[in-house]
Amino acid sequence: MDDIVLQAMAKWPNVPACTGWLGLDARGQWWMRDDRSQACGAFSSGQPGAKGSMLSHEKLIAFIARNYLCTEEGAYAGQWYFQNGPQRVYVELEATPWVWRVRDDFTIEAHTGKECKPQRCVLDEHGCVYLETDLGFGLVHTLDMLLAADALERGLWVAQEMLRSELPQRFGYVRSPQKVQVAQA
Repeated sequence: MDDIVLQAMAKWPNVPACTGWLGLDARGQWWMRDDRSQACGAFSSGQPGAKGSMLSHEKLIAFIARNYLCTEEGAYAGQWYFQNGPQRVYVELEATPWVWRVRDDFTIEAHTGKECKPQRCVLDEHGCVYLETDLGFGLVHTLDMLLAADALERGLWVAQEMLRSELPQRFGYVRSPQKVQVAQA
C-alpha cells in the first residue's frame, strides 16, 4: 500500500466505505460506475451501460493496482477493494479478483502487473481456465487461451473441473460486495 494512503488512513480513520462505484471486468480492465451506470443494473449483468466508463489513465490504474486488497476476516471477508486514501472502495467483479496473463515462457502476470506462481489449474463447464496462484485465484485472460491450452497439453498445468457457480465460495471471494452489503444492512 502506498505511504500516502497509509498517512490518509491515519489522518481520517472513519471515512465510510463505498460500494458499486468500481468494477473489474474479465479482461482485467477497471470501470468507474456513476449513478447512471449503477441504475442500469449490476456490473456483471450484461445490461447496456451497467459497466460504466472504462478507466484508461495509466497512473490512476497503477495507483489502483498498488492499493488493491482483500478483506480477510469478519462480515466482509473475501471482498476486494481499492484503498483510495482514507476511503475503501469495494470492487464489483465480473469474474474473479485476478485476471492472469500468460507469457510465452508460461510465467504468469496479474492484471496489476504482479508476477505470480501457479499452484492449481481449474477448468469450468464453459471451458474457461482459472489459476490459483500465490497471489490468489483468477481467470486466465481470453487472449491467452492458446498458451493455456499449450500448458495443459504439455502437462505444465493439470486441470481440475469445477462448476463456475462454486468458484467464489471454494476460493473465498465475493463477486458483488454491493449486493452482499445491502443484504447485510
